[in-house]
Amino acid sequence: MRVVVAGATGLIGTALLPLLRAKGHHVTALVRDESKAVAADTVVADALDPVAVRGALLAARPDVVVHQLTALRQMSAEAFETTARLRTEGTANLIMAAREAGAAKLVVQSISFATAPLGDPVLTEDAPLYLDAPDPGWARTVQAVAEMERLVLGTPDIAGTILRYGTLFGPQTQYDPAGPFGAMIGRGQIPIPSTATGVTSFLHVQDAALAALSAVDSDVTGVFNIADDEPAEGATWLPEYARLLGGPPPRQIPSDLAEKALGWFANYQLTAMRGARTDRARTELGWKPTVSWRHGLASG
Repeated sequence: MRVVVAGATGLIGTALLPLLRAKGHHVTALVRDESKAVAADTVVADALDPVAVRGALLAARPDVVVHQLTALRQMSAEAFETTARLRTEGTANLIMAAREAGAAKLVVQSISFATAPLGDPVLTEDAPLYLDAPDPGWARTVQAVAEMERLVLGTPDIAGTILRYGTLFGPQTQYDPAGPFGAMIGRGQIPIPSTATGVTSFLHVQDAALAALSAVDSDVTGVFNIADDEPAEGATWLPEYARLLGGPPPRQIPSDLAEKALGWFANYQLTAMRGARTDRARTELGWKPTVSWRHGLASG
């Protein structure tokens, strides 16, 4: 098949390209900066420019479009806002161009931890999203995710597959031992709330790419959580990660002071977030994780 990967120079896109080629697909990378070389045919377009996206996809004529676009190499308010626009405006541009170019399928990156902190500690794809989160930045993120998924699943004539990735770890992620978050944990600079029952479902970058490959090759459509097999409470994974890094145990702080010390999202992750069940991806996509956070989180 002819496959266009939007976001081909990102962490997951970079891992996905060789997997697609190894399966015999003709791969075209859609990139914003033509100076970024990739080992595939290349078309150039800013995903937020509908005219450029249309021209790129008409040139590539894909059967499948894989959407891995984010701007999260820098964890800043500007990067989160750009990512929200890529998930809404960028997705709409890709859909319009894909339909005109004759594509039959969209495979789109989403996030599993956008669910509302209600019910069981580990949730299925049917759980409601946290659209009314009290933090404006996170509410904007989740609302953009919801709009992206609505656009993809509601597009006539094109099958849509949503991959809700867990919290990414691996080389060059925030959880790389040399990355911003990993380095702070290794130095003992991240405290832990006294009640840290929030659940994180982690996912290695390579496993995310393997899930995208499975989605490209499968006739199955819909929404799938993609994460490792060991969802873990903050009270479990944070001290263990510090130990694996050779750092001191995280300092415990009272829960009522944690948000001020950690910021809203980190406190939410450690105290209230829900994990993700992956049964549907196993049974319908035939995908399963190969790396657990317990064995890969500190390896980079």
